[in-house]
Amino acid sequence: MFEIPFDDEGRYVSKDFKPNFLIRSFRTPIFIFRIIKLVLDGGRLAKKGKYDVNEWVNSSKRAFDILESIGAKFDISGINNIKKLTGPAVFIGNHMSTLETFVMPLIIQPYRDATFVIKKELAEMPIFKDIVLSRDPIVVGRQNPREDFKLVIEQGTELINRGRSIIIYPQTTRTTVFDPKSFNSIGVKLAKKADVPVVPVALKTDAWGNGKLIKDFGKIDVNKTIYFKFFEPMKVEGNGKDTHQKVINLIQQSLSEWEDNNNNTG
Repeated sequence: MFEIPFDDEGRYVSKDFKPNFLIRSFRTPIFIFRIIKLVLDGGRLAKKGKYDVNEWVNSSKRAFDILESIGAKFDISGINNIKKLTGPAVFIGNHMSTLETFVMPLIIQPYRDATFVIKKELAEMPIFKDIVLSRDPIVVGRQNPREDFKLVIEQGTELINRGRSIIIYPQTTRTTVFDPKSFNSIGVKLAKKADVPVVPVALKTDAWGNGKLIKDFGKIDVNKTIYFKFFEPMKVEGNGKDTHQKVINLIQQSLSEWEDNNNNTG
């Protein structure tokens, strides 16, 4: 299984790469064409029951390579905080674009077997459904918060007991602006129920924008660095409110730091 070549400190930064004239001129159309082909290839395997965990990581690696090949740059840190886990965990992060759904398996799966909490719409989209359902996700409708909560707790606990980690984005929808009020505590509550640690994840993936016609296929802006940062695993203490607030604080601090980096280099 492929692993990103992290350095000893658990960080990976993309090397400078200048795409050719054709890619620079038609960057987004070329990117979308390659990503759709990737999804269709994976979907065909999934329909045949051949889309296993290795194929999942391979698809994620292809998406990662496609992004770098058109000039996008990654800055991924904190991988050693995943490596130190001795069992399942709940990864809780902000949700900014489609990009993290494609790339997260490549980062996490080589170290911890994992699956996502996903919205029902994704599980019903013809282009995506065969792939996402093959990974045994937790599917929520987002129409009835009480039912969704019960589903995530019950299915999440069962999966964790079988050794799988859960990746959850507690926001109601993906957005480039982080709003703590819409960042619910379901991930922390799941971790407490299952008695596993929380791993906060801050990310900035707005280099892959939302599309006007199809939200999942938007414009690529290679001037925006793609950031992923994984923090120390946390044990949920008490009722979990303090842990939830710590996760929020870490995400806010990271986003602020990255925004400052962009301003200083812009």
